Amino acid sequence: MLRVWPGLALPALLSSLFAPTAFAQRHGSGGAWGSGAGEPTVRACACPPSPSVPSPVDATRRVEREAWAMGTRLRLVVEAASASAAAGATEAALREVERLDALLSTWRPDSGLSAVNASAPGRALSAGPELVALLGEAEAWARRTGRAFDPAVGALVDAWGLRGAPRIPAPAELERALQATGRGVLGIDERAGVVVRHAAPGWVDSGGFGKGAALRSAAGVLRGSEIDRVLVELGGQLWASDPACGGWPVAVAHPSRRTEAAAWLRIEGVSVSTSGHGQRPGHLLDPRTGRPTPAWGSVTVVAADPLEADALSTALYVMGPEDGLAWARGRAGTAAMFLVETDEGVRAEWTPALERWLVAPSATPVAGPVSREGAGSPGASAP
Repeated sequence: MLRVWPGLALPALLSSLFAPTAFAQRHGSGGAWGSGAGEPTVRACACPPSPSVPSPVDATRRVEREAWAMGTRLRLVVEAASASAAAGATEAALREVERLDALLSTWRPDSGLSAVNASAPGRALSAGPELVALLGEAEAWARRTGRAFDPAVGALVDAWGLRGAPRIPAPAELERALQATGRGVLGIDERAGVVVRHAAPGWVDSGGFGKGAALRSAAGVLRGSEIDRVLVELGGQLWASDPACGGWPVAVAHPSRRTEAAAWLRIEGVSVSTSGHGQRPGHLLDPRTGRPTPAWGSVTVVAADPLEADALSTALYVMGPEDGLAWARGRAGTAAMFLVETDEGVRAEWTPALERWLVAPSATPVAGPVSREGAGSPGASAP
């Protein structure tokens, strides 16, 4: 049985699901970036149903557009004073996502990051201020999370065959890959705008922060447009504008039954990112051990910065439900929900900062006992 909050009709409940995405460390081990529509090799979910969001404006002033970007589905819903203004905003956002793909893709040999990964060990490479800043930001999140999130996991991706035929590496091979993972892989000098790759086996994979970076850049473009409100979905991660009419309803999928909603949020001015294994256990790596993480559920993070949401959802899942929740609770302002699958159902736990986004924080939308900081009570049952 799935417990849901009272007052939610099942058809509406299923209309705006977004599902967990999984990479090797949610780093791009699928085709291009893969996790939404399309056919990446470690895709954890089929393309989710499109959100059905009530609109306060005439349909002629609302533009919805879908495109293929960063190897996954990009969906934009824009409402503006005119259809032409909305269409112009969607085009500008698409072009910005494509620009970030050209910068950060590790599947395109002509991208900026591919040039970094192909550079000769020990040789300084002028990578441009934007790319160097993004690499520095990703490294900062690696340090903050005790390297549960780590962009320098390319050697592990190779060892486990996550960009080809998956395999189990021999102990000696795994140890060599671990030695080429983490803080020693890349030297970053943001002031000089240069990077230095220190070891040939090591390389940086942007799958754990690239979509967040692209959403953040697209959001910056859209904020400068004459629009009323906008929702952007990129491969399962969302960013919603700060509208004047009450936010966007978003459903968080059940960790393993992704056509069922396990929680409802209402968001504005923030990004939402969910990490989990979905239907492909074993494809999300812990960069600290080099081994796959167990499939225990999912983590959803809400943050004003899409890159932060992207990196943190990965890190907290890798930490696990106990350590991840403790880490999140120990940092005021971290809004995170943990859905933990048990024999009795799914247990939901969340941090105080997530309360403002929950549709009904005094109730639980999931089966089984619920614990959260404060008190929790089960919601109404639905068949």
